[in-house]
Amino acid sequence: CSSDLDSPMRTRSSAPVYVTLIADNPETVDALHAYLGGAGVASHSTRALRDASMVPPATTAVVMFPDEFGVEDVVASIVSLRSARPRVLILFVTGAPQRFGSALGPDGRSVPPMVLPRPAFGWTILDAIRARASAGSP
Repeated sequence: CSSDLDSPMRTRSSAPVYVTLIADNPETVDALHAYLGGAGVASHSTRALRDASMVPPATTAVVMFPDEFGVEDVVASIVSLRSARPRVLILFVTGAPQRFGSALGPDGRSVPPMVLPRPAFGWTILDAIRARASAGSP
């Protein structure tokens, strides 16, 4: 019997879960990257907001710490990502979700972002990703 720590996390369809981390704070990026790796979840991290075309194709979840960036840049990034990659789970770790307005609401075409209050610990973020993966969604 293998545990989640023995192999990369997989969804019901056996596709591996791959997480892209976006945060400006290097300690945040490094700590969450290390935590996910220790739990057997592959991840890529960046300290720069990028348009959806720059998110690796294998990405099934994006964890963003938007409070560290300009509101307009975050909204543009989320709108672009949701349009180009509608099945990607976006986890927003923020102390002020209302700042990002309609970018977080349902749009009828994509998976709505999941908002986690800041501070959020690695296990909370991982549990949210696992819950979505086990439900059969990315």
